[in-house]
Amino acid sequence: MTRPSESIIDLIDRLVRFDTVSRNSNLALIEFVRDYLADLGVDSRLIPDESGKKANLFATIGPVDVPGVVLSGHTDVVPVDGQDWASDPFDPLEKDGKIFGRGTADMKSFLAVALALAPEIVERDPAVPVHFAFSYDEEVGCVGVRGLIAVLETFKVKPKACIVGEPTEMKVVTAHKGKAAMRCTVHGHACHSAMAPYGVNAVEIAADLVTHLNAMGRRLRGGPLDSDFDPPFTTVHTGTIAGGTALNIVPAECSFDFEVRTLPAQAPERLVEEVQDYATSKLLPGMQAVAKAAGIAWDNLSGFPGLEMPADSELVALAKALTGENAAAKVSFGTEAGLYQQAGIPAIVCGPGSITQAHKPDEYVALDQVARCEAFLRRLIGRLDSL
Repeated sequence: MTRPSESIIDLIDRLVRFDTVSRNSNLALIEFVRDYLADLGVDSRLIPDESGKKANLFATIGPVDVPGVVLSGHTDVVPVDGQDWASDPFDPLEKDGKIFGRGTADMKSFLAVALALAPEIVERDPAVPVHFAFSYDEEVGCVGVRGLIAVLETFKVKPKACIVGEPTEMKVVTAHKGKAAMRCTVHGHACHSAMAPYGVNAVEIAADLVTHLNAMGRRLRGGPLDSDFDPPFTTVHTGTIAGGTALNIVPAECSFDFEVRTLPAQAPERLVEEVQDYATSKLLPGMQAVAKAAGIAWDNLSGFPGLEMPADSELVALAKALTGENAAAKVSFGTEAGLYQQAGIPAIVCGPGSITQAHKPDEYVALDQVARCEAFLRRLIGRLDSL
């Protein structure tokens, strides 16, 4: 088994110990990174959220007037509530060639490798800069990185490429699906169940909409198709539903959450509009004929665009050369890479660990995966001046 540098293992330990579950602040970790880079003579720019309790970090090693390469990752992790861990998820444990802990795979190991190599990048003083872009709240809808990208869009010289270090087992991922997550709330009209025809049953209207979504999902199984994805089609999913107070009361309210995950060529917003149009044209008139105040409300919970990099792009060729593999992959889970591409910054996804370990109890990253990431980034550093 190949083992990464001890400085990387130490940084994985340090980063995992910060409890950066998305509901918490990430400032302690961000300030640690800021101070770590400051000791190397590298300035960081913090981009806070509105509350001031969370922040993105952006730092550059090298000239600011030359297009560079972004190493991008999120600092937040998913909760451990209700999960049966064999060890403390925020006290990393090295065992059997693996490091166990929340965020080891998703995705603090990539951040640790990038930071551990920062002194070498500084020493090299590259002609092409390396940017560190560390975000907050990726796990709740790629929230934080949007503010960071908005800042990048104001730069006179934008980065030429971005590598997002989500866990891909160090495979080069050139495409992922897009997503729209929505909450639908049906406002009906309550009455005694003995007089049901004089009410507007919010649960039944919601059930009609869920049935429509289910039919959409079945239709989309027929295409468009892309066999490089698993599943190879756009998916529609209803995850939660709640409504009603008692059996003998026609329910006045019901809400449900649903999502669509689309192939990159499809816009998730179009499918959301399809179900909204159905609600407006087929359901709302009948509801308001009984009660004028009845209605259907829609709330956007989260979403992100898909990613699709051309197979013959310079960035894909570079990433393949750095991994030593000719193949590229597509994944169904989402990342921040689609947002970078949408902003005009070519992006791929490549990082240590497996997505099958992410979000689970006893999450881990294999040490040989971390070592492969170290080799990948060392090769990148060695080629900076020729990019």
